[in-house]
This record gives sequence, structure tokens and C-alpha cells, in this order.
Amino acid sequence: MICALRQAVRRCPHIVCEIRLRRWWACRWLRATRVIFWGGAIRYWPIVVGCHEALLLGPVAVHPTRQGEGLGGALIRDSLALAASQGWQRVLLVGDGPYYQRFGFEKLNDVVMPPPTNPDRVLGLSILPDAWLGVCGPVQSVRDP
Repeated sequence: MICALRQAVRRCPHIVCEIRLRRWWACRWLRATRVIFWGGAIRYWPIVVGCHEALLLGPVAVHPTRQGEGLGGALIRDSLALAASQGWQRVLLVGDGPYYQRFGFEKLNDVVMPPPTNPDRVLGLSILPDAWLGVCGPVQSVRDP
């Protein structure tokens, strides 16, 4: 799976990683139309929080016909492993705490997302131990001047 992620990243060098994975149970080949339906997608964006680099995870999307099969969780776990292998220390997302806690995400109190973001939904994952310790401030895209 990690090899598939690395290949996807190499095809899209202008972003940190955009992954559209196919698993044998998550895609369907329609021979009549020669179309592959992708089961899910995940995207990461390089950001800066204060003066610290991080990845912003989102969106994560799974096709309605593939929901409940574990594809979203697989996308998150495998892409986080890829981020770790590339040397990233921390990941940020805006989402539902109870869902993302299973992957190790916790509420970040000192990180400020632009409005109208609900501060209770700003979550972070330390890929390295205590990577979010002392990180605070506004979130900015690395493309911002």
C-alpha cells in the first residue's frame, strides 16, 4: 500500500500528497465502459502554524457505495505512515473529534484556524512525540506571502 502512495505522490509533485487509492475491494472495473471508479481520496496541504511546518489533512472522501468498508480509515492510516516516512512531524485537521481520535488526533487549543472554523474541531496528531508541544498561532498556507 505504501508503494502505491509513493507512486501517487510522484505523479503529483506540485502538492505534498494527493492520493486516490485502489484496493481490490474498493474499486470496480467496468469492462463495457473501460472506466475505473475510485473508492476514495485523501489530500494533504503544507501549512505553517506560527513558525512550525505541518500538514493539513483534508478532504477525506469515500464514495457512498464504498462507505462502511474501512476505506477512509485505510486512507488515513496509510497516508499518515507516508507522511512519517517523509519526515513530517505533525498533522492538523478540522473534523469530528470522536471519529479522528481512533487515529491519535487530539484537540489543539492554541492553533487558530481562519473563521468560520469551530475551534473545538481543530485537531492535531503528533507523528513525533510532543510535536505539537509549544506550537501555537495562526494557520497559514505555505503559499501565502
